[in-house]
Amino acid sequence: MRVCGIVGYVGHRPALDVVLDGLRRLEYRGYDSAGVAVIADGGLAVERKAGRLANLEARLDEVGRDGFAGTAGMGHTRWATHGAPVDRNSHPHRDVSGRVAVVHNGIIENFIALRAELEAAGIEFASDTDSETAAHLVARAYAEGDTAGDLPASVRGVCRRLEGAFTLVVTHADEPDLIVAARRSSPLVVGIGEGETFVASDVAAFIEHTREAVELGQDQLVVITRAGYEVVDFHGETAPVKPFTVDWDLSAAEKGGHEYFMLKEIDEQPTALADTLRGHFVGGRIVLDEQRLSDQDLRDVDKVFVVACGSAYHSGLVAKYAIEHWTRLPVEVELASEFRYRDPVLDRDTLVVAVSQSGETADTLEAVRHAREQKARVLAVCNTNGAQIPRESDAVLYTHAGPEIGVASTKAFLAQIAANYLVGLALAQARGTKYPDEVAREFHELEAMPEAVRRVLGCTARVQELGRELSDAKAVLFLGRHVGYPVALEGALKLKELAYMHAEGFAAGELKHGPIALIEPGLPVVVVMPSPKGRAVLHSKLVSNISEIQARGARTIVIAEEGDETVLPFADELIEVPAVPTLLQPLVSTVPLQILAAEIARSRGYDVDKPRNLAKSVTVE
Repeated sequence: MRVCGIVGYVGHRPALDVVLDGLRRLEYRGYDSAGVAVIADGGLAVERKAGRLANLEARLDEVGRDGFAGTAGMGHTRWATHGAPVDRNSHPHRDVSGRVAVVHNGIIENFIALRAELEAAGIEFASDTDSETAAHLVARAYAEGDTAGDLPASVRGVCRRLEGAFTLVVTHADEPDLIVAARRSSPLVVGIGEGETFVASDVAAFIEHTREAVELGQDQLVVITRAGYEVVDFHGETAPVKPFTVDWDLSAAEKGGHEYFMLKEIDEQPTALADTLRGHFVGGRIVLDEQRLSDQDLRDVDKVFVVACGSAYHSGLVAKYAIEHWTRLPVEVELASEFRYRDPVLDRDTLVVAVSQSGETADTLEAVRHAREQKARVLAVCNTNGAQIPRESDAVLYTHAGPEIGVASTKAFLAQIAANYLVGLALAQARGTKYPDEVAREFHELEAMPEAVRRVLGCTARVQELGRELSDAKAVLFLGRHVGYPVALEGALKLKELAYMHAEGFAAGELKHGPIALIEPGLPVVVVMPSPKGRAVLHSKLVSNISEIQARGARTIVIAEEGDETVLPFADELIEVPAVPTLLQPLVSTVPLQILAAEIARSRGYDVDKPRNLAKSVTVE
């Protein structure tokens, strides 16, 4: 199992330069090892190295880059979970002759049987990975049988034998002018330039050279050459494709003067929110991006499931409060990894909202497929145009947050919350549980949120200072109620991801049911306060909770609405956020927690953009 970055190129430029530039932009997908293969001087020049991409580049300087002077090549950056992150398990993998090279993202589930078959034929493996199996199978198919001498046909035949989720990119020294790539349930996109063609896991890899792209469908194979591309299915039949134009440029994938990508992306959150909302209120009505559900379909919904993983799951927890309040529909929020295994009760009148930044998250994709099998309707909330989850859904709402390079989600998370609110309003509109003027008022309140977030970002100096002060803490607890509870969970997750600290988020009402035993002198406890105006009862109860933990010596860090003086006696540190409607408060109260976690991690000497053991998107189960 792995989540990796893949780049392939055929064109008129030095392939090594193009591939390395692409890998730099995809390193967020994995940084356990990196490797390149370039067709040069009638053979394959291959180099690979465990560790960050910088290790590979140092190795290339050591061996000399002159040997990689070709115009067709590919590269790979790896997140390892199958086979240790050492040189011999790094990609590309080659066959015994060294004429075939393969890079792979995903998992070949039947590789044990395939490996045994190859070993029985006398082939010795040089790695512990499932990926090497594909290299040997392609080499054998190219050398013998009906597909001999035909690389695309050889790869198609191998793909038909493979089980699992995979992207394969294949080169052969005998085919210097083409690269073959294939996908099943794993991301792959084609970039179309002038006299050059690209394949990659993400358009960020080639956005410097072209914005014109083509999305590949399930079980499709593409052959790229200088002249262009050809897409077929695994049986060789011409397959339909969907061209699209990338609506952001290279500067969106650069740090823009910030110390790290995550800080840049935190600062981009007002823009991400505005772009997510833009164009979704037309003629006095909420509209989605790709609507294949009628108003009658939405009126017929009698239950909603939100399925997601990680931060996206927390956005779904926020959505539950809003959707239930606006529509009076029951909403369940499920971890996508558990959803299909517990046999949920679904039917034609169930709406499943699948939330995924990448649109390729394997657990969420499988949850979507299970829902479709049960005849449920599916609406995708996604940040990636043309990804698999939107393609397999009945409706789509794109978040338009732009590329998010930092592994820990920030702007994509806030954009997901906003998009989930739009889903709730679309349901309320269709079902008539809110009058048109009420829907309009709710939308206009959402439109004011980018400016509210911008105000939060303008007052973060004390939060950063606090992060430096807390960098030696052994643990941090987070408390919240109502929509503040998911915010507490997200704050704890950010601290775990970035600073490798023990952090837990709790519903504050549960404090007396066990967690209060964790309180000890000096323990930092972050409390997300509800508005004293919107939820007065909850506010007073949470004040009591703060008083209890402060009395036991905890250091209380309180996020509260501006002007909320009732919390002052109980707040060792007060972080004020703008007063906003109760249901929208997560959009402002989350931001200080992102900054706090990033500053604690930076102060502890950790890589904020690339936390250990994590990758940006998990494209296999």
